[in-house]
Amino acid sequence: MRSPYDIIRKPIISEQSMDAMADRKYTFAVDKNANKSEIKKAIERIFDVKVEKVNTMNMKGKLKRMGRNIGKRPDWKKAIVKLTDDSKTIEFFEGM
Repeated sequence: MRSPYDIIRKPIISEQSMDAMADRKYTFAVDKNANKSEIKKAIERIFDVKVEKVNTMNMKGKLKRMGRNIGKRPDWKKAIVKLTDDSKTIEFFEGM
């Protein structure tokens, strides 16, 4: 079995994700092969919270140019995790 730290890559800190934190929703970049139940277990184990719902999206990598050459950033997966009302918040995002 994979480690929870292999499933959860990094938090996504943007203006839109900061606004969603008022609704107890947190955004993470996750492993492309992870499913919703694995993401839920990993978040609960890492941050010691209760997860109500997980939404996932496959994000396409952007095309980038360097002069005449065209390259592509890698595809990645994004997860939006909603916590239950009786759960504590994730302290990692506090104060941002």
